[in-house]
Amino acid sequence: MSTTFHLVRHGLKERRIGDVSLTAEGALQAEATALHFARATSPVTKILTSPLQRARETASMIARHTRFHITEDPRLRERANWGDCPNQSFEEFIAMWDRCTSDPDYIPPVGDSAKQAGERLASLLTELANEEPENSNIIVVAHGGLITDFLVQTFTERELNVWHSNFIAMQNQLIPECSITTLIHDQETYTIEAFASTEHLYKLK
Repeated sequence: MSTTFHLVRHGLKERRIGDVSLTAEGALQAEATALHFARATSPVTKILTSPLQRARETASMIARHTRFHITEDPRLRERANWGDCPNQSFEEFIAMWDRCTSDPDYIPPVGDSAKQAGERLASLLTELANEEPENSNIIVVAHGGLITDFLVQTFTERELNVWHSNFIAMQNQLIPECSITTLIHDQETYTIEAFASTEHLYKLK
């Protein structure tokens, strides 16, 4: 029983504190991503999104072009969001984020550890693989940190380095906005078919 997952990072977000929206550029990225899926040969069977606004806006654009409804799932929220901790400066947030990345077991004052975040996404994908029909083609709109947290926990360093040398050390820089990472789940095993692809965005450059 095979399931295809397309892990999509949201489009470019506004650079301010809180649950922010997409920028104008981010909206264009989301539309280009939506058109990519609308033109794909394999039809979409389900769209899920993080409850954070930037992800919901990206997923809504995809849903509009593919004529498919979206489902929010809290397991797709980011590891932590700037603004979750009152009075936290951006510098303090980045320091907290970097500590979580270097120490996956570290539980920050707000949000989840990298390990907990990766486990959240893993539980959702396993649930979908077991419950959705065979050969489902599922779009999951989430966040760069969450996606890499899952990948680092699911694949060996050697497997990840096939896609980018020194993957674990560079993980915070490897998932561009609206990139698509495609995974095939078959017999409880994941295979990376495409990593952080941005070919569908080339006209925007």
